[in-house]
Amino acid sequence: MREQADERGVDLLLVDTGDKVDGNGLYDGSNPKGKYTYDIFKEQHIDMLCTGNHELYVAEVAEQEYTKTVPNSKGKYLASNLDIIDPKSGERVPLAQRYRKFTTKHQGIRVLAFGFLFDFTGNANNTFVQPVEETIKENWFQEAIREDVDLFVVIGHVDLRSPEYKAIYTAIRTQRWNTPIQFFGGHSHIRNFMSYDSNAYALESGRYMETIGWLSIDGISIGGKEDPKHTHAKGSSTFKRRYIDNNLFGYHYHTGLNHSTFPTKPGKDVSETIRKAREHMDLDQRIGCAPQDYFLNRAEYPSNSSILSLIDQQILPDILVGENRTEIPRIAIVNSGCMRFDIFQGPFTRDTVLIISPFTNRFQFIKDVPYSAAKGLLALLNSGGPIFESARLESWLLAPPEQISIKENIPSNGFDEYRQRFAVDQSPLGPQDGVEPSLMPGYTTKDNAGDDGDDTLHSPISFYRVPNCVQSKIAFPANSDPETVDLVFLDFVQPWILLGLRFLGQKYNSSDVLPYIGDKTFTSLLDGWVKEHWSSDC
Repeated sequence: MREQADERGVDLLLVDTGDKVDGNGLYDGSNPKGKYTYDIFKEQHIDMLCTGNHELYVAEVAEQEYTKTVPNSKGKYLASNLDIIDPKSGERVPLAQRYRKFTTKHQGIRVLAFGFLFDFTGNANNTFVQPVEETIKENWFQEAIREDVDLFVVIGHVDLRSPEYKAIYTAIRTQRWNTPIQFFGGHSHIRNFMSYDSNAYALESGRYMETIGWLSIDGISIGGKEDPKHTHAKGSSTFKRRYIDNNLFGYHYHTGLNHSTFPTKPGKDVSETIRKAREHMDLDQRIGCAPQDYFLNRAEYPSNSSILSLIDQQILPDILVGENRTEIPRIAIVNSGCMRFDIFQGPFTRDTVLIISPFTNRFQFIKDVPYSAAKGLLALLNSGGPIFESARLESWLLAPPEQISIKENIPSNGFDEYRQRFAVDQSPLGPQDGVEPSLMPGYTTKDNAGDDGDDTLHSPISFYRVPNCVQSKIAFPANSDPETVDLVFLDFVQPWILLGLRFLGQKYNSSDVLPYIGDKTFTSLLDGWVKEHWSSDC
């Protein structure tokens, strides 16, 4: 967060809040995980930080967050609705402080900040995520929102349109009817901006640190005194947003610096730390070469360009060969959310496999499941519905997070009109000699403030909905259906599998679930499949 020097305002920069683990070799490639990243994060200047759901799936990861990231953040980490079992005392305690109140250095803007996680239920048993609607009733929260401050900031791994944020907004407004409120969100992995009222806005900045979200608030009343230069309605501030592609070209453009003047000594030190860590973990080791692009959401499923089609048609039949059960018919089910990103044609490295499949999920199975029941399981998993909601097993957790905000397929079209309307306002970075630039595919965002938020023009990309789960039928008889099958699935989806089977009339429980391929993870099996099937010559 940065104050403006000559206005009563503040600029805020945001990257996707939460999910500091899973999805990159720098974290996932070390043993133990995060060996290098905790120290790297420690060197960053961060005003506010909160938790994402990926920090909570595994008890040890959550404990590392509590014992390393929170202390390293020096009072900047916020956990408004999250507790943990202290590994030393055994007592339930807040993961971090509930809120932070501070005054900005130059203008004295009094800020009160909260940090929330959505009502997540898939956390490890050493953590506790309190529903937001319960949290806002607690005395500490009610006392905090009665504080006399100039600005409320709510950060969270929360979708902007969620009932959780609506509840927080309503609670604050019951006590502070016109104090500016700025929400920052995440989890749904999109660029988004919306208004709750004329003095309360929300911004989300994409995913995986692809985007720097820039938010400016002008005309803040400091200590209850109106800005004499502010010409808008009394008591109302002006909110502006911008989505900046996270690359050096954008940094140079906006700072007015170049490749020689932009780097700083601390920045160079961190870059060298990252280089050494990558070298030590051999993240650039080439495993194979992808023969083409495979997309998670940018291609329809099923199709030759779908990474999910690659999985269910080629990878699963090859890797799922259980000990002493190779001839037994089997149905293999994986959730689409087990894949984190796309595969691009060309070198496929150790870093690549950790980017697209960073999780430690293992295959399990239930033997001799009646095929009459097993064949109906996929449709049930993909339809979701009351059966899962009643057990607090949200079916959307099986799919990629991006799917939260997508109600229908978005094909790539209409770009010419978009370019004609906004090319004047959004000058693309690069040569300005009248030559039409070649646009790279990327975000072409439309939010509640219009179509002019993207800092750089891109050619649009398509985005398609994918099923919650996909399956492969392996070793089936040629001309008939088997009476029973081995039902193979990733351990992450076990609760949905067992509940679905119960709905289909089969009484299985966790004691019926066995390991299928020892202790091998899906990621390690994928690594082996690429080495065997894709040449390393690009």
